[in-house]
Amino acid sequence: MTVPDPSTAVTRIARRMAKPGHERQYEQLVREMFAVMKKHRGFRGGELIPPANPGEPYQVVVNYATEADLTAWDNSADRNHILGRMREHAESEPEHRRLDVLEEWFVGPSVPASVHPPRWKTAVVTWMGIWPLASIVIWLLTPVWERMGLPFLLITAINVVFIVVFMTFLVAPLLTRLMKWFLVPGAGK
Repeated sequence: MTVPDPSTAVTRIARRMAKPGHERQYEQLVREMFAVMKKHRGFRGGELIPPANPGEPYQVVVNYATEADLTAWDNSADRNHILGRMREHAESEPEHRRLDVLEEWFVGPSVPASVHPPRWKTAVVTWMGIWPLASIVIWLLTPVWERMGLPFLLITAINVVFIVVFMTFLVAPLLTRLMKWFLVPGAGK
């Protein structure tokens, strides 16, 4: 079994309005779509985010292992069939948006595209991750690099590589989940 490479992962958000009175049918079809997507290569998961207020769009977040896997889904007969059935319950075609790794650092894919945390909150959560991480990396690794006789700037560069990798793939996703209530109040409802 191969472990998926997080650097190739793709997250896409589709925003779409359900026709008034068709919300339940639309939600059922999205859940059915997720079940069909599970049969396609590279599907890592999906989430349906209902509108926060009446008259706002639904958001459907899907994660695929690679761009090629998402493209294969987009070109599949299964997708065309389910989207055709959804048209009966939706007001328009979906608007798509991609999230990159840095956006997911602070917001995560399950936050509405129109919502961005205030910069000061992003700074607080970033500090909560980087300060302990940098302290541990510097405390553990700097003595090793110094014994090897490496110059200060090279030691700093190597330590920063470790900090960025751990922050991107481990600490930031964890903090995003734990601190969603603080970053974007109401987004997790």
